[in-house]
Amino acid sequence: MVETRKLVLRSIETDEGDRCVDIFRRSDGSFGFEGYRRDAEDTSGWFRVTLFGAQRYDDEAAALAAACRVFPWIERR
Repeated sequence: MVETRKLVLRSIETDEGDRCVDIFRRSDGSFGFEGYRRDAEDTSGWFRVTLFGAQRYDDEAAALAAACRVFPWIERR
């Protein structure tokens, strides 16, 4: 399977800055989202904490709606 490149369209963080959800578009035109976290005591950066990135959506709005169902805090952003 050939992996397609991803362009992050939106990166949504919690107020605390410890969680993030990226909404992205693949080079094949499909969309998706993935969840990340970072720990204040670890300077390594963001770590993926979900496995939603393989799911495909027809447009950005559909990917965002799906992300909101998984991460309800997004709607408060």
